[in-house]
Amino acid sequence: MENIKYNEQGLVPAIAQHAEDGTVLMMAWMNEEALKLTLEKGEMVFWSRSRGELWHKGSTSGNFLKVVSWSPDCDFDCLLFKVLPQGKGVACHTGEKSCFFSFQDV
Repeated sequence: MENIKYNEQGLVPAIAQHAEDGTVLMMAWMNEEALKLTLEKGEMVFWSRSRGELWHKGSTSGNFLKVVSWSPDCDFDCLLFKVLPQGKGVACHTGEKSCFFSFQDV
């Protein structure tokens, strides 16, 4: 954890990926405390930039993300978490399985 490179706001991007099927579920930000709590709880905790507070994913919806494993990228400035969705099995606040559901053709 001591090697993680946080940006000038003290945040690092965190990507949640489904541990079984590889679907990228969501991306949010973490500060040092959010990372520590995530590892302690075994569930994703983020930093909400809009609310300026910690956000335990699923605390209001029941759709928690249980952490299976995690890894920083090669530069230690982005984190990837393999997770198992709990509750209704959705990660997006819209009710979709993934926040990345509106693909556009190129």
